[in-house]
Amino acid sequence: MPALGMGFMPRVIAAFGAHERGIQISLQVMSSREVHQQVSSGQVDFGLMSDEMSMTGLEHSVFSKMPGVAVMHADHPYAAKRSLKPIDLGATAFIALNPEDSNRRSMESLLDNLGIGLKPLVETPYSHTVCELALSGVGIAVVNPIVAIDYLGRGIVIKPLEIDTTFTALMAFRPGTPLSENARQFLRFMRMQLSGDQARLNAAMGLAAET
Repeated sequence: MPALGMGFMPRVIAAFGAHERGIQISLQVMSSREVHQQVSSGQVDFGLMSDEMSMTGLEHSVFSKMPGVAVMHADHPYAAKRSLKPIDLGATAFIALNPEDSNRRSMESLLDNLGIGLKPLVETPYSHTVCELALSGVGIAVVNPIVAIDYLGRGIVIKPLEIDTTFTALMAFRPGTPLSENARQFLRFMRMQLSGDQARLNAAMGLAAET
């Protein structure tokens, strides 16, 4: 899935050291539906995908489950806030994921129940594009925190949200197909990178490290 394939996975590959191990890696960034098809057909060892579609026919487990975060340019008026309340999201120009995105639908449902409406200025399918727009000063956005980490030190501010919105990534496998030792080791590096990214995110938002 693009949210993890564009920034997170390259960090994992760099840490994994494929050259020293004498192996080649194929990193394919595609939609969750395409990931499902690739894993089902045995074209890949495993896949990362969102939880918005059926996992019928695949073994799977939760790889990451993290609350969404707000991102904005460092010059945005909200940058001085410790966290963003629901009302904040509806009171300024908003950069939104596409209407069919499950995370956007879930968040809008929560806001609707509070009588708050978003003001989407731009809609786009990818969280990385959302962050680029926020970095350019277009508005604020709510994104997968793993994507937000890619923009630390580039002029983006990351803030926790006082609203329950969660981004979940599933690890999918083809049933009855054991993973190679290299694949198992790679998964270990993925989990270590995820833990390190979580620590960086907490530090960026001034939160205590989780125990």
